[in-house]
Amino acid sequence: MKKITLLIVLLCLGQFARAQDTCATAYPLTTGGLYVVSAVNGTEPPTVICADNANVAPTAAEWYTYTPTAAHTVTVTTDLAQNTPRVDTRFHVYNGTCGAFTCLAGDDDSGLNYSSTATFNVVANTTYYIVFDNRWTATGFTFQLTETAVVVPPVTPITYNATTISTINSTYNICAVDMNGDHLDDIVGISANNLRIHYQGAGGTFTVADFPIEGASMMPGWSMAAGDCNRDGYNDLVLGSGSGLSVWRSNSTGTAYSNFTPGNYIFCQRTNFADLNNDGNLDVFSCHDIAPNCYYLNDGADGLTFYQSNTTPGAMNFGIIGGNYSTLWTDFDNDGDTDVFISKCSGPPCELHRNDGNGVYTDISAIAQINVTPIQTWSSAVADFDNDGDMDVIITASVGAHKYFRNNLDTTNTVEEAFTNITTGSGWDTNTSTNIDNVAYDFDNDGFVDVLGGGNKIMFNQGNSTFGPVAYSGMTMGAVADVNNDGFLDIINGSTIRYAVPNTNNWLTIALQGIQSNSNGIGTRIEIYGSWGKQIRDIRSGEGFKYMGSLNAHFGLGQATIIDQVVIKWPSGAVDTLNNVTPNQMLSIVEGSTLGVNSYTSNAFTLYPNPVKNILNVALTNTTIELKSAEVFDLNGRRVLEANITNHGINVEKLATGTYILVVRDITNKDYTQKFIKE
Repeated sequence: MKKITLLIVLLCLGQFARAQDTCATAYPLTTGGLYVVSAVNGTEPPTVICADNANVAPTAAEWYTYTPTAAHTVTVTTDLAQNTPRVDTRFHVYNGTCGAFTCLAGDDDSGLNYSSTATFNVVANTTYYIVFDNRWTATGFTFQLTETAVVVPPVTPITYNATTISTINSTYNICAVDMNGDHLDDIVGISANNLRIHYQGAGGTFTVADFPIEGASMMPGWSMAAGDCNRDGYNDLVLGSGSGLSVWRSNSTGTAYSNFTPGNYIFCQRTNFADLNNDGNLDVFSCHDIAPNCYYLNDGADGLTFYQSNTTPGAMNFGIIGGNYSTLWTDFDNDGDTDVFISKCSGPPCELHRNDGNGVYTDISAIAQINVTPIQTWSSAVADFDNDGDMDVIITASVGAHKYFRNNLDTTNTVEEAFTNITTGSGWDTNTSTNIDNVAYDFDNDGFVDVLGGGNKIMFNQGNSTFGPVAYSGMTMGAVADVNNDGFLDIINGSTIRYAVPNTNNWLTIALQGIQSNSNGIGTRIEIYGSWGKQIRDIRSGEGFKYMGSLNAHFGLGQATIIDQVVIKWPSGAVDTLNNVTPNQMLSIVEGSTLGVNSYTSNAFTLYPNPVKNILNVALTNTTIELKSAEVFDLNGRRVLEANITNHGINVEKLATGTYILVVRDITNKDYTQKFIKE
C-alpha cells in the first residue's frame, strides 16, 4: 500500500522513476516534468565523454531519450530546489544512435554546489540521448528538462571592410580615443619610450605623430585607459602591467608627454580613470589580481596619492580580496553618482559597490544577487540592454556559462531590489563562446545595445531581451571607436581597422567638455528621448578587460528622424537639455552651455555687474571660502582667460562680446562655477 501511495504522489508531482540502464532501454522524456533518478547503476556506461576530459571513466549510467516536435532551446539541470542540498552530478548529451554517438552538450559543475546545467539547441523530430553517469555520485537525485523558443540569428545587420594600415605598428595598439581635443577618435599606439598617435583627419584620413617618452615605463600588457587627468584639454594615458602602472601625461599644448611611474606593486588587470570622490579631478584606479584593489587620488595639482582598499588608512572600500579583473564605473541605481561593478576571476563572485557619497562605497552584491557562483569572468558587459532607463549586466564568462541580469535597483540607498536573472531564453544561455574581453555598444545603430565578445561574432540585441549571434570571419576584440566620423562604430584589431559599412539607420554622437566636472565628463549620464522611448549612456574610461575606446557617447536611432530631447546630467549636478535635435551629427556640449545666465549659479558667490564691461566682481556668500584663482571658458569649452583674483575682481576687458563660464577655485582646490555676459 505504501509503494502504491508513493507512486501516485510521484505521478501527481510530474516526477517519474523508470528503469533506463542501457542505451537500448533509454526512457523517453517530455518537457517540463521533474524526473527522479533513484540511483545511477545502469550496466552500460557511456564511452564518449562530453562534460569534461576527466581521466577516471564512469562505471555506470542512466539513459534517457528526447525527441522534440519543433526546434527549441533546451535546458537540462539538476540545480533544483528538489535537490537540497545539491548533488554533484554529471551528464552528457549526444547526437546519433547507440554505438555511434557525437557530443552535442554536457555539464559537470555549472550549477550550485557542483550540480549540473547545460543549455543547447535541438531540431524537430530528431532523437537525442541524455546520459547521467556515476563519475561523482551514484546516489539519487531529480532533474528537469525545459524547452524555450529558439533565438533565431538575425539577418546580418552591419558589415565591415577590413583595412590594414602598416603604420599602426606599435607594440600595443589597444586604444582609440581623441588625443588633440577635436572630439574625433584617434588611434593610440604604445611602445617602450614612444607614443604613436594616428590623428584622425577629414574623411577618416590619418596624420601620424611620434612622441618620445623618457624614463622606464610600465607597458600596458594587461590594460590601458585614457582621460584628461591634469585638466589641460588633452587626454593622458594609464598603462597597466603585471608589476604596476605608469601614467603618461600631456603638456599644456598636447605637444609632449611625460612619464610618471609611482612604483607601487600592483598586479594590474583593468585600469580606469574615474572621479572617485567627485571633486572634478580624474583619479587612477587599478584592479589588483592577488590583493585588494588600488587607486591614486588626484589632488588637482599633478599629485597622485596611492591607496589600497582595506589596507591603507583612510582608503575607500572596493573589496577586501584579490581576483579583481575588471571594473565598470556606472550609475546602477540612478541616484546621480557613479557605482562600480567588479568582475572576478579564480572563484570569488562578482561584486557591486554602491556609491553612497563622501567616499563611501557599500558592497551590495548579496542584495543585488549578482554574486553567483560558480562563475569565472574577466569582464562583464554593462548597458541598458532593454531600454528601460537603468543599467543591466551580462556577466560574460571566460570559462563556463554566461549570466544575464536585469536591473531592478531603486534610488533609496536603503532597500534595494535584487537583479533578475533572465539568462534562460535570452540567447546567452546557448552562447558557448567564452572570452576574457566583452564590450557593449550599438554596432548596427538600431537603438539597442549589442555585445562584442568571443567566437568571432557580435551578439546582436533583438530588442526583446534576446540576443542573436552573427559571425564575422577573423573578427577579434579590439578598441571600439568611430575612426572615420561616419556615425558607425569601427573596431581596431591590431593594425587592421574593421570599418563599419553604414546601413540606413540614423545615429547621434555626443562629445562632452566638462567645466566644473572633469573635462571629459567621465561619470556623466546622457539620456535621449524619442519615438523609441528612452536610451541612456554613461561616459566611462575603460570598457571590458583590456581596451580603451571612444569617450564620446554613441546612440543608434533606427529609422527615427527626430530626437525629442537630449538630457545631460553632469557629475557636478548641472543638467544641460536640448530639444528637437536632428540625427546624424556630433553634438559638442560644454557643461552649463544650454542654461540661462541665472540658471547655472553657485551658492558660494554672486557676480556683478552682469553683464560686465571691464571688472567682474566676485561677492562671496560663504565667508569660510578663500578664493585663489579663476578661469574663463567660452561656450565651446576653450579656456580664454586664466587669472588670479585681485580684491575679488577679475579683469575681463579684453574678452570679446558674448557669454562665458567662470570657474573660480578656492585654496582647497574646490571649484565653483557661474555664467556671465561680456558686453
